Amino acid sequence: MDYIDLHTHSNASDGTFSPSEVYSLALELNLTAIALTDHDTTDGLEEFMNAGKEHPECEAVPGVEIACQLADKEIHIVGLFIDRRSKVLQELLDFCRSERMKRNRDIFLKLHFLGYDLDISMPEFGGKNLLEIGRPHFARALVRHYGFPSMQSGFDRLLGHGKPAWVKRKYPLPETVIQAIHLAGGVAVWAHPITRDVPDRAFLMRSCRRLKSMGLDAIEGYYSMFSARETALISEAAAHHGLLLSGGSDFHGDNRPNTLLAFGSGGLRIPEELFFKLKNSNCRDLNS
Repeated sequence: MDYIDLHTHSNASDGTFSPSEVYSLALELNLTAIALTDHDTTDGLEEFMNAGKEHPECEAVPGVEIACQLADKEIHIVGLFIDRRSKVLQELLDFCRSERMKRNRDIFLKLHFLGYDLDISMPEFGGKNLLEIGRPHFARALVRHYGFPSMQSGFDRLLGHGKPAWVKRKYPLPETVIQAIHLAGGVAVWAHPITRDVPDRAFLMRSCRRLKSMGLDAIEGYYSMFSARETALISEAAAHHGLLLSGGSDFHGDNRPNTLLAFGSGGLRIPEELFFKLKNSNCRDLNS
């Protein structure tokens, strides 16, 4: 069986591999499709798509990942097969990046008052600016400069939801995100719908119904942290609500060293048939 990965990140957002390196790794693993879905930016897509031009055996899929607010929960929507030239999409991403910059500035301030003096000039931030960094960069700096045993410990003690350096972001509404993805010719996928914060079946089924009414196309049923039981539960929800299935590792390179491209923590296998169903559903005009 052939396999795919439709949820990955490069150093255009908070990964450590360049877009072309992400694609090259997919080639080495003999994947038949790979999507780059950086947070709130399409800046890495030109390099990524160029890397895929000479290799029809592994289709490069242009994507993006956008956080939004559903009731009191933060959820993430992945857009696949998008046209990065879309004005509507870029305007939405500009808003998201502006809010990300505000949050990052406030995280620096909170950490300072907690006794952790980090500076964006530190090598762990990779020469990036406030628009381009994410919490993994802060976690890596805490490991190097303050002796945290792991990046995860940085999230558990300071950066995670509700922790002392947590800063809430202002997010767009899901319907705004889904509409922008559709106007960019893309397919909208609810990413990692089951998390430590959202473990219950009732929320999953209720949210699928709401998001479907907003135009959601698919839901991520195969994911690095999902058990077979969770994949089965999401598959049931997708069938019940008429949603397609997608899947991805959420690869971030060295910023998530235990998450491998295509294989997650080792047991992930995303069947190629999901890709063709998603691609065949994407009949929107890319120039709309």
